[in-house]
Amino acid sequence: MTLSLGIDTGGTYTDAVLFDDQHGVIAKAKSLTTRHDLAIGIAGAVGAVLSTAAVRASDIALVSLSTTLATNALVEGRGGRVALVFIGFDEGDADRAGLMQALHGDPLIRVAGGHNPHGDALAPLDVDTLTREVATHAPTVTGFAVTAQFATRNPAHEIAARDLIIAHTGLPVTCGHELSAKLDGPRRALTGVLNARLIGLVSGLIAAAQHIMELHSIDAPLMMVRGDGALMSAGVARTRPIETILSGPAASLVGASYLTGVADAIISDIGGTTTDVAMLAGGSPRLDEHGATVGGFRTMVEAVAMTTVGLGGDSEVAVSTTGVTAALDLGPRRVVPLCLAAVDHHELVHRVLDSQLLHDLPSEHDARFVLPLGDAGASDVGLDDGEAELLARAMKGPSSVAALVRGHADESRLNRLVKRGLLMLSAFTPTDASHVLGEYLAFDRSAADKGAALMARKRSAIGRAVADGPQEFSRWVIDTLERRSAETLLDVALARDGFEGAGLSRHPLLAASLDCRAGVVAITAALSVPVIGLGASAQMYYPAVARLLRSEGLVPANADVANAIGAVVGRVRVHADVYVSQPERGRFRVHHPASSGDHVVQADAIAAAEAMARADAMRHVLDAGAGDAEIVVTHVFNIAHIEGEEFFVDGTVTATASGRPALY
Repeated sequence: MTLSLGIDTGGTYTDAVLFDDQHGVIAKAKSLTTRHDLAIGIAGAVGAVLSTAAVRASDIALVSLSTTLATNALVEGRGGRVALVFIGFDEGDADRAGLMQALHGDPLIRVAGGHNPHGDALAPLDVDTLTREVATHAPTVTGFAVTAQFATRNPAHEIAARDLIIAHTGLPVTCGHELSAKLDGPRRALTGVLNARLIGLVSGLIAAAQHIMELHSIDAPLMMVRGDGALMSAGVARTRPIETILSGPAASLVGASYLTGVADAIISDIGGTTTDVAMLAGGSPRLDEHGATVGGFRTMVEAVAMTTVGLGGDSEVAVSTTGVTAALDLGPRRVVPLCLAAVDHHELVHRVLDSQLLHDLPSEHDARFVLPLGDAGASDVGLDDGEAELLARAMKGPSSVAALVRGHADESRLNRLVKRGLLMLSAFTPTDASHVLGEYLAFDRSAADKGAALMARKRSAIGRAVADGPQEFSRWVIDTLERRSAETLLDVALARDGFEGAGLSRHPLLAASLDCRAGVVAITAALSVPVIGLGASAQMYYPAVARLLRSEGLVPANADVANAIGAVVGRVRVHADVYVSQPERGRFRVHHPASSGDHVVQADAIAAAEAMARADAMRHVLDAGAGDAEIVVTHVFNIAHIEGEEFFVDGTVTATASGRPALY
C-alpha cells in the first residue's frame, strides 16, 4: 500500500485527504485557510486527517499540494511589486497583450539589445543602462522579470541580464524564455511579470507545507499541481509559480474524473473566491492551446481550458443604488464573511453592527470591516506615505471601515493595500446569506442576520429600500449567485460549440430559457452533458444551477475535497521544444540555449534537435520530481511548395516526458 497525503489550499478552506492506491480515500478533513499564516490552516487540516485515519505519518510516501492561491491573487490583482526589463523592443510593444495593465504602475526598464528571428544579435546589450536602472529600482521591488526580443531563438541577453541583476541585488529574476518557447514577446513579458509577482506568495505556501511536514515527521517528496493537472516538485514551483495558476481547478478536474468515472461533462468548482468551469472530453481535461487566461490576462502558461470568474461563497456583495431599480453585484473581490469575522472578533463586529443598525440612514460603510491579515509573502515595499500611514493605523487591530478611513483618499489607499494583500476586508457575502436562510450554519448566524438587515435597508435612487428584510435580501443574493453560475456554464458550453461572444447567456432568448418563461413559444436551452458540481458549497447551489440548465446535476461523494484527491492521483509531465530554421537554402539552424549550431543536411539538424529535446525533457521531468519517465517525440514542420518543390521553412521538435513521482 502506497499512502499519499493530498492538500488543497483554497481561498476559504484548506483540505487534506489520505489516499492509497487500493482503497482510494481513507480519510479527509478541512480547516479554515489562514491567509496571514498559511501554516495554521495546513496544520489544522493535516493534523485532523492524520488523527481521523489513525495512521503513522512515517507511512506517508508522497505529499502533493494544489492551490488556488496564484489564481486568486491574479483575479484580485494581488502580489509583489516587480520591475520588467524589456530588451530590444519598440516603443509601442509594451502596449500589447495587456502588458501595461498587468504592470499597473510597476517599473518598466527599456534596454537596447535583442535578437532577430534567426537568433542573430540586433544590437549589443546595453549593460550600462541596465546596471543604472536596476540600482534605481531594486529598493522598491520584490523581484524582476526579464524579456528580450526573440529570446526563444537566442536567450543570451536574457541570461546576461538575469546574472547581472542577481549579482547586484540578490532578488529573484524570471526570464521569459524559461516559461515559454513560443513567440510573442509582449505576452511572454506579461507571463514573466505575473510569475515574478507570485514568487513570494507561492514560496510562502511551500514553506508552510514543509514546516507542517517537519512537525509531523513526514519524510516524503512534496509536489505541486500545475495548471494542466500534471505534478511538479516544490523546488520547481518556487521559481515558476505562474505554472500553478489554475492548479486547484486542474486538480479538481483530475479528481472529478476519478470520483465520477464520467467521460464527458461540464465541471464547475465553486470556492470562496472564484468559480472555475472546464470541460471533460473523453475522460481527459481539455487544454487551452492559446494559454491560460486568468484575471483578464492571456498568459503563455499551458493549462486546462478553464473559465475563471470572481464568483464564490466569499464574494463581496455590493448594491448599486444609482438607478430607479437597485442592482446586486457579486465579486470579484473576496472578503471575509461577517459570520466568520464575528467568530474571531465577536465583540467588535457585534458592537459596530448594533451601532449601525441604530442609525436612521444607511451608510456606504455599513457592515464593512478591515482586518490586518496580510497574505504570506505580501510586501509593503514601494508604499507611498499616505498608504504607509493608513497601513500603520490598520495594523493596530481590526476596525470598522467607517472608523479607519478619513475621506475619499483613504478609501483609494485602502483598496490598494487590499490588492497588495496587506489588509483584508470583511463584508456581507453569499456565505452570510446562506446563514441567514438557515442553509449553512458553520459560524455566527447572528452577525450575518445583522449584516443582511443593514444591506436590505440601502435605498435606490427613488428612496425605496432594496429589499423587504434580511431574509428577502439573502434570498436575492443566493438567487443571483445561482443565476450567474448558470450563465457562466452556458457561456462556456456555447463557446465549446463555436458560438463565441461576450455574455451570450444574457441574450433575451437565452435569458427567457433561464427564466423558465412560459409563452406561445417555448424557449429551451439545455446542456447535453451533465453538470458536475465540486467544492464545499456545491451541494447548496448546484442542484438549482443544473435545473436552470435543464441538465443532470452530479455532486459526487467527496466533491468537497476533489482538489486534494486530484493532487495525489496525477503524473509528472513536462515537454521540451527545440526550434529548427533554415536562414538560407542549404543551412539548417538548431536553436538551443546551450548548443545552437548549423547543419548542411536537414535530417542531421532534425536528429540533433531530437537528441537535445529528449535530453532536456528527461532532465526537466526528473527535476520536477518523477522517479522514471517515458518520452514521446513529435514534430511540427512548416513546409512551403515552390515550383513543385518542397522547401523546409522551419519546425519544432517536441519531446514529452511523463512518469509518477519518485518516492523516498
